[in-house]
Amino acid sequence: MGRMEKYMFIYLKTGGGHYAPAKAIAETIRNTRSSEIEIILHDGLSDTRTYLRKIIQDGYKNSVNKALWSFEMLYAIGKIKSVTKISSEIAAHFIKPAISKAILKEKPDKIIIYHFLMIRPVNEILRENNIKTPVVVVVTDPFTAPSGWFLIKDQKYIVFSDILKKKCIKMGINSENIQVFPFVLDNKFSILLNNSSRLRVRKELGFREDSKIILIMGGGDGMPGGEKIFRTLTTAGIDAEIAVVCGRDKFLFKQLSELKEKSKLDNTRIFGFIDFTYSLIQISDIVITKAGASVCMEILLAEKVPVINNYIWEQEKGNMEFVCKNRMGIYKKNPRQLPDLVNKLLSNKEYYNLLINNIRKNTIRNGVEQVSKYIMTYN
Repeated sequence: MGRMEKYMFIYLKTGGGHYAPAKAIAETIRNTRSSEIEIILHDGLSDTRTYLRKIIQDGYKNSVNKALWSFEMLYAIGKIKSVTKISSEIAAHFIKPAISKAILKEKPDKIIIYHFLMIRPVNEILRENNIKTPVVVVVTDPFTAPSGWFLIKDQKYIVFSDILKKKCIKMGINSENIQVFPFVLDNKFSILLNNSSRLRVRKELGFREDSKIILIMGGGDGMPGGEKIFRTLTTAGIDAEIAVVCGRDKFLFKQLSELKEKSKLDNTRIFGFIDFTYSLIQISDIVITKAGASVCMEILLAEKVPVINNYIWEQEKGNMEFVCKNRMGIYKKNPRQLPDLVNKLLSNKEYYNLLINNIRKNTIRNGVEQVSKYIMTYN
């Protein structure tokens, strides 16, 4: 029996959008080639100084959830090529020692990168140590990716849309180095629950058998503006059950739990950080969400209607436009306008079915199998 190949997947915990694809691909490869390939899931900041993790990880979470304007301002400044180049060099300087230690210890046969801050330090480490390990970058932003992803022109890239491939080529990347696949999600999101399974899940999670369900859900870090959306819908007298996933936002969970108890909102369910979002999406009729790539694709694959309440300017704008331009969902920023829209979706079958049919026409697919196969075969 030959030596097991070793793949190192390098990601950052800045939101769930970078780790989720890495985890889904790792699981797929393990399920098919566990006796031949060892996957090392490596957080690029795991062995760095605490202050650096706080700046990058906590800074991202706090700016997105509490001061979105600050993140959007930094994003706009980062569009200036010279600024992106300098900031990536500074980040690489601080990140390199920990990444170098991991690479030299593990000696991976392939390196797959899931965050743009990891690209420069990994390439520098390999060059400085004369290591020829093949590297591929999985660009986790499907439509509007920051230019920081594309500073190294002779890099192999996996992207999730032809729109982004064209952008890569304009930036001077050879088309032969760019592979386009459908967006990557956990394999389970490719499966639609049948009626009996949905009924079982409803009972298990405490929902009525025949009710309409409105799900309010952002990413793993919660739903920005979730409290306003919840208050607006619960005071509008909508004939539906309402579920909210607060993720890691403990303050939101406390807020909504107290409001539920105080106002005796028996038609609501409040969840914290959970591992059954797939089940909740499957039993829902409408999902009010933010325009994160993963959550939008999860909703569309489940053939449910996404109502996008907010998006991060530029970074998530392409995700919102993809949903709305293809008439698969609706963007509605003002929470006060949500009750009328929700009532229209629940009462007007023709309008609701139009959106569902558009989702089916667009044949949303999960690319996890294709991407996993490519990673296992490229050199």
